[in-house]
Amino acid sequence: MKKLILIGRVAAGKTTLTQALRGEEIKYFKTQYVNYLETIIDTPGEYTERRETSGALSLYSYEADIVGLVLSANEPYSIFSPCLTSMVNREVIGIVSGIDKPDANVERVTRWLKLAGCKKIFPLSAVTGEGVRELAEYLEDEEDRKERLAAEKRAKAKEAKKKKTTKEKTNE
Repeated sequence: MKKLILIGRVAAGKTTLTQALRGEEIKYFKTQYVNYLETIIDTPGEYTERRETSGALSLYSYEADIVGLVLSANEPYSIFSPCLTSMVNREVIGIVSGIDKPDANVERVTRWLKLAGCKKIFPLSAVTGEGVRELAEYLEDEEDRKERLAAEKRAKAKEAKKKKTTKEKTNE
């Protein structure tokens, strides 16, 4: 999997998304430090919000293959300035989190991410799982993709064999 750094304000859903992408149980906890995992760099929202620490995000972005700008679907404003992506020499994607929230405005947040310079945007809910698979597949490298397709093929073959066995038992 390509290494992804998640950048966004406090409560944007970065840690919840990290847990969802890793297949972990969703448990809320406040990220207090840069959580440098094997395939994801989860950053505290304060790093984005405070001028004193925002520069560190630039340095951490060099450790990633893809930069993910995360905005919650119910944000009242965008923390990301226009053309922000021009400051990074990595691919930058937009992530609209919390699309399942009752006050979500996905269209508005998508416009803000496009204005920041994101060409590829993933609307998702880490809680319901909607859109998470699409992001995970986008982050796959060639080896991951081959493994996933092989696993899906094995699962289909196993399911077909199970159906055939059940059908044969029914016919007896």
